[in-house]
Amino acid sequence: VDVSSDVLKKSESSIQNSLGRVAKKLHKDNPAEGKKLVDDILSRIQYSTEPQKGVQNADLVVEAIVENMDIKHKLFKSLDEAAPEKTLFASNTSSLSIAEIASVTKRLDRFGGLHFFNPVPMMKLLEVIRISETSDQTYNAMMAWGKSIGKVCITCKDTPGFVVNRLLVPYVAEAVRMLERGDASAQDIDTAMKLGAGYPMGPLELADYTGLDTGVFVLEGWHKKFPENPLFNPVELQKKLVKEGKLGRKTGEGFYKYTK
Repeated sequence: VDVSSDVLKKSESSIQNSLGRVAKKLHKDNPAEGKKLVDDILSRIQYSTEPQKGVQNADLVVEAIVENMDIKHKLFKSLDEAAPEKTLFASNTSSLSIAEIASVTKRLDRFGGLHFFNPVPMMKLLEVIRISETSDQTYNAMMAWGKSIGKVCITCKDTPGFVVNRLLVPYVAEAVRMLERGDASAQDIDTAMKLGAGYPMGPLELADYTGLDTGVFVLEGWHKKFPENPLFNPVELQKKLVKEGKLGRKTGEGFYKYTK
């Protein structure tokens, strides 16, 4: 579901291409079986530009829109009125409070967080977040659903960044501070963490990959809510690059320069 028909068309095309690659891999010697697999899966997917209609028969609704509390509140308030009482709600937010998102609904016991990681088809982890009102039935249903789609599910409280981003965001921020202080070059910082800690990608490469503006947005949001925590202090160098439009890979330059 998306309010933009253009976005839906792109999503449909992306799903078809992804399924085509999977089918080709699974049935490389039998194209007919591959096509049958793709057609079967696509027959179970429906697209809609009307969120209220899209949730009318849903057992579970997973929201994955922009990281803006006001916009999420507006969406969930309207969905809460349209969805059946049985419908479970979940947010895929990576940085906002699940309890605060859920506060505009009348189904706090049927609300939780389901945080996926990009690229979703490849990354096995799913963070399942409970708020204090989340019922055992809701929690168990979300865990079971996550496992049914092949994810490894972990449980986390409704804490800033949950598990992964609570560790990852301050880690990346400290790497930026090291660069800002002149402790080491960007390349040496990344090489150190890849060869010394076994990470597949260095922290500054990761920042460029996810978007420097994303990192600034998350840190500033956490710092505003938890100003006493030094781990959440925004980094001036990263803010400067964002102001200059150097957001990482998506703009061709961040901590590194990229050529297409």
